[in-house]
Amino acid sequence: MDPRSATYDTANDRFKRGFGDWFWYSIAGAAIFHIVLFAVFPTMSAAVDERMVSEMEAIDIPDDIKIPPPPEQIARPATPVISAADISEDITIAPTTFDANPIENLPPPPSSSAGDADLSAAPTFTPMTVRPELQNRADVQRALVRNYPPLLRDAGIGGSPTVHFFIDENGRVLRTLLSQSSGYPALDDAAIAVAQQMQFSPALNRDKKVQVWVEIPIVFTAK
Repeated sequence: MDPRSATYDTANDRFKRGFGDWFWYSIAGAAIFHIVLFAVFPTMSAAVDERMVSEMEAIDIPDDIKIPPPPEQIARPATPVISAADISEDITIAPTTFDANPIENLPPPPSSSAGDADLSAAPTFTPMTVRPELQNRADVQRALVRNYPPLLRDAGIGGSPTVHFFIDENGRVLRTLLSQSSGYPALDDAAIAVAQQMQFSPALNRDKKVQVWVEIPIVFTAK
C-alpha cells in the first residue's frame, strides 16, 4: 500500500466532528445555570429614600403684569433769541500790555518775610524772571575731569547726579545739596565737589537781584 494515499486523523478533524455536540451541550448548560440562578437569587426591589421626598408647595400665580404708560413728551428747549440791546464797553477787560501798564507802575516783586537764613535752610520755590547762568564753564570742565573717580572712569561707568544750588544775589554758590543720586556714592560726592566750584550770574526777579534755589544735573561721561 502506498503511504502517500493513506489518510491521517488530525486534531483539527476531531475538533470539527465534535463541535456540534459541544455547542449544544454548552447551550443547555447555560440555560440550566440561568434557571437555577433566577430560582435561588433573592428578589430585588427599588427602595425610596424618604429624606429625598419634600412636600410640594402651591405657588400663587400673580395677576397679569401691568405695563406703565409711556412718559410724557419732553418739551423742546426754547429757541435762543439774540438781544437787540447794545453791550456796554465798560465790562470789557482792560488791556494788559506793557504799553498800557509801564513797569514803573507795577507793584514790587514779593520778598521773603522769613529772611535769608530761612530761605537757605532747604530747597524751596523762589520766584525769578531770569535764571542764573554758569560763568566758568572751562573751570567746571576741568573740575569734572579732576574729580571723576578713577575706578568708575576706567570701568566706563558714568552718571548724572542732580544737585540743588542755593545762589545769592551775586551769583555765588552758598549751599549745595544732593537732589537725586546717580546710584554710585563716589559719583555723588564728586558732583558735590564740582558744584561748589561753579560760579553763576545773578538771578533776577524783574529788575531785582534775588537769592534762588536751582536744580542742575552734573554729568560724568567716560570716554
